[in-house]
Amino acid sequence: VQLVESGGGLGQPGGSLRLSCAASGFTFGGYGMRWYRQPPGKVRELAAYINSDGGSTTYSNSVKDRFTISRDNAKAAVYLQMNSLKPEDTAVYYCNVVIGARNYWGRGIQVTVSS
Repeated sequence: VQLVESGGGLGQPGGSLRLSCAASGFTFGGYGMRWYRQPPGKVRELAAYINSDGGSTTYSNSVKDRFTISRDNAKAAVYLQMNSLKPEDTAVYYCNVVIGARNYWGRGIQVTVSS
């Protein structure tokens, strides 16, 4: 299983960024996918979840109505569109899948929101 995040970097308050996660090594369309984030000095937290066919999504209260998770099963990719960015969105963002009882993680990608 391999998960590779891309698209992070520096964003302005009120601006937008889009993260991508390319997945391989498993039957992508058979599993829900998650985006977690870990702000500096804090624990990792679940930001968004999408089920296997993309028909159901959930969000943490801190990102709800600003972030949108989506997926393309043909491309084995999951995305996180982040709008109305806030400085508190600064974190390392991780792509995650749970297969059986095991968590698989990408290496993470830094998102910094600052003017």
